[in-house]
Amino acid sequence: MRIRISHSIAYSYAEPVRQLRQVLRLTPRDHDGQHVMSWRVAPSIDGRLHAGQDPFGNIVHDFSADGPIESYTIEINGVVETIDLAGAVRGVTEKAPPDVFMRDTRLTQANEPLRALANKAAGTDGSDLTRLHALMEAINAEIRCVPTADHLGIGAAACAEAGKGIPQDVAHVFMTCARLLGAPARYVSGYVAASDTLSHADGAHAWAEAYLPDYGWIGFDSANGLCPIDTHVRVANGLDYADAAPVRGARTGGQGESLLVEVTAQAAKPRFQGQ
Repeated sequence: MRIRISHSIAYSYAEPVRQLRQVLRLTPRDHDGQHVMSWRVAPSIDGRLHAGQDPFGNIVHDFSADGPIESYTIEINGVVETIDLAGAVRGVTEKAPPDVFMRDTRLTQANEPLRALANKAAGTDGSDLTRLHALMEAINAEIRCVPTADHLGIGAAACAEAGKGIPQDVAHVFMTCARLLGAPARYVSGYVAASDTLSHADGAHAWAEAYLPDYGWIGFDSANGLCPIDTHVRVANGLDYADAAPVRGARTGGQGESLLVEVTAQAAKPRFQGQ
């Protein structure tokens, strides 16, 4: 599938920003399941934009600018060609060994509801892969995924207590339970193309990946109840949302911030020559 992505992040301030610095994880990398045909990250104001990579192998842009800044927008546009690998993650730039992803974080602390979910999956007959699929299905059935636009992330424990959360929370639930089952697990941010068959395909999305020695890394999208397919564009990964957040940063001044985010990810229309 060829997916066209448009992502706009617009900031405005009641008090101008005097100095700004942001870390942007908004650029996907090539791997066996996707090829980046074109991609552009473009801030609307003059500043310094430097590309690099972080300890997890994610492409990172460091953006800084001097004020006064009353408003600005980061525009991301690109086209990615994907193939369905049934969740298998191959050809990814790996900077950290799998055992690193057994480490708990503030967003992946276990509690009794999470242990109950893990124990339910652990009782499934079959292989470790079968148990991870059972875990994904149990989370999909028992935790309601709600739109990111209407809610904030609350972490795995609070999500399990509430029985609902945004996609990043649902990913954290899977990661916490997978680690309880002994499988390294990591957070993935990305995009999902609009689809009539997926419940949560509204552009920006999050899911998890778990590692099994016999298979390598495998993706699990518990919000949609399936392993990532050709609708999914993988952008960044880490121990939790904080490591793969699209934008993180700091500023001097800039009180009264307003934020508007618009994202679309759609199958690109083919171009026919000679017509």
